[in-house]
This record gives sequence, structure tokens and C-alpha cells, in this order.
Amino acid sequence: MIRRRVVLCCLVVVIGFMALSASSTSYETQTPTPEMLHAAQAFLDTLSPVELAQTTMPFDTDERYNWFYTPVDRKGLPFKLMDTVQQEAAIDLLRAGFSEKGYDKAQAIRQLEMVLFEMSGQAFRDTELYYFTIFGEPSARGPWGWRYEGHHISQHWTLVNGNAMAASPQFFGANPAEVRQGSMRGTRVLRNEEDLARMFLRSLNESQRAEAIVSPTAPDDILTTNKREAAVQTDEGVALGTLTDDQQRRLMDVIEEYINAQPTQVAQARLERLHAERMEQIKFAWMGKIEKGERHYYRIQGPSFLIEYDNTQDDANHIHSVWRDFNGDFGDDLLAAHYRKFSHHANVEP
Repeated sequence: MIRRRVVLCCLVVVIGFMALSASSTSYETQTPTPEMLHAAQAFLDTLSPVELAQTTMPFDTDERYNWFYTPVDRKGLPFKLMDTVQQEAAIDLLRAGFSEKGYDKAQAIRQLEMVLFEMSGQAFRDTELYYFTIFGEPSARGPWGWRYEGHHISQHWTLVNGNAMAASPQFFGANPAEVRQGSMRGTRVLRNEEDLARMFLRSLNESQRAEAIVSPTAPDDILTTNKREAAVQTDEGVALGTLTDDQQRRLMDVIEEYINAQPTQVAQARLERLHAERMEQIKFAWMGKIEKGERHYYRIQGPSFLIEYDNTQDDANHIHSVWRDFNGDFGDDLLAAHYRKFSHHANVEP
């Protein structure tokens, strides 16, 4: 009888696991999560008990939802307090979390802190004040997650049962947007986020551009800021479904610039989900001037996601950009499916 219950329990687990994979609306993939799991475990293995206590937190803590892109005190372990071996393990974890392009972008954003230090002399402008926090125990069973965060980087990964992963919010910023002095002069870390959107806007005809530009004045920051949940924005702008094939390709180039910060399999799953949705309803909205060097903002909003970009501070030389998932930030949709499908375990007799 006991053996029969065990068999039935295992069958329920398998069925529930398959249902989770089939029904979830977030970004599911088989490949990156084992790499990320192994990298997280290897990183934790380098830490002392004191460092472990600083780095790890329970998965269900409210701290998992706290995120900032400004230079503030943070939870977690920064590069600054790691030795060389620990830093190398942390870098391996970053490489597992990003695509090569995303990793290079994240590292370049860190280096901009050196530029800001040279300009201001402020001690908190430090390339090593970027923090790693791990929530829960990295495992192929159940949920866990981790956060990498510092000035102008806030990236959140949530993993469930070793086969499902969400990777938002995804925030990148750049200050200066264009370095105009010193050894990094000419560097534009987020050039594609700006240039591709401007190229798309310029491809529009007069009536399309009138529809796309929804305000002559750009807001001072992204509208969703660092809120726990991203609100759906006003339904305005030019719709993808009304564009020519060339214009659609140009708009997709902008979207894919954000998507391709993630590992290939995650990016592909995210893109496939966009194609499975009502893509014709995706809208591009611009605020502010269209000339380079002027304050400007844009957003791209689809049925399930929101991209925001803002370049208004410091005389339009300071970028904030973000990808938000209306239902899947912090893995909300994955976790809802997980808890719904597996809640019966507590009631299964051993």
C-alpha cells in the first residue's frame, strides 16, 4: 500500500511538473538554469559562514522585491568584500545569467563608475559596489532566485524546479550616456537603445510620427521607476500592426536589443512568447525632442511587457532603461503556477 502511494505521488509530481511547463506564461528554458544553478552553488562554496549570512536570504523575504538603480546601501555581498577566488566565482555566475552581450554591457556600466569618480571624487562612485544576493537555496527542486545590483544595474532571476526561469525586472542605465572626457571618451554603453529607437522614429512618415510622438515634453525618469509592479501605461503611440514590413523590422530591432541581454535560450523563449501574443497591438510612444542631445523618452508596450527608456537628466546625457513583465516580474507567474500545481504535496501521505 505504501509503495502504491509513493508511485501515485511520483505520478502526480510528473504530471504537475509537465503542466507547469505547458501552462506558464513566463520564460521557460531547459539550458541556462543548470549552468546558473552550478555557478550559484560554486559561488556560495567560496564564502565563509559570515559571508554566507550576508549573501543569502530566505526566498519568501520581502527583500526579494526591493530594487534600486540609484547608488544606495544594499543587501548582499559586493565585489569590494570578496577575495580574488570569490570574485572569479561571482563573475562566472554573472556569465551564466547574461548573454555575452548582456554581460559586456553590465561590465561596461560598472566601469562608468570610474568615470563618475574622476568627475566628482565621491567615494561611493566605486566599480566594486555591485552586490550579489541569493534568495532561497539553489536547487533543481523548488524555487530560488538571485539578484545582481548596483548603480544603474538591477537584474533579477527567479528559477523554479530547474526548468523554468524568469529574468525581470531588467534594468540598465548609463551615466554618462556618452563619455566626453578622459580615457573612456567616446564610450556609449547603451548606444543601441538610443540609436535604434531614433532610427525607427525617423523611418515613420508624417502621420505615423504624429501618432508616435505623444508629448513634446519628456518625463524626468522612467514612469514605473522601481515599483514592485509595473502598471500598464496609457494605450497610445503607433501600433506595430499599422507599420510597413521595414518599419516593423526596425521596431523589432529595438525590442530585441533588450531581449538579447539574456542567455540565448531565454531570449528565444521571450521572443517566441511575443510572437504568440497579439503582436500587432505592440505600441511605440515617444516623448520629447527627436534631435540627438535633447531630452527624450520612449516606451514600447505589448500585451505582457513594457520597455521604458529615458534620457533627460544631466542635459540628456544620462540613460535609464528597463524591461518589465506585467505578470512575470520576480517570477510571479511561474511561482503562482508552481504553488497551484504542487500545493497538494502537503496533503500526500508518505
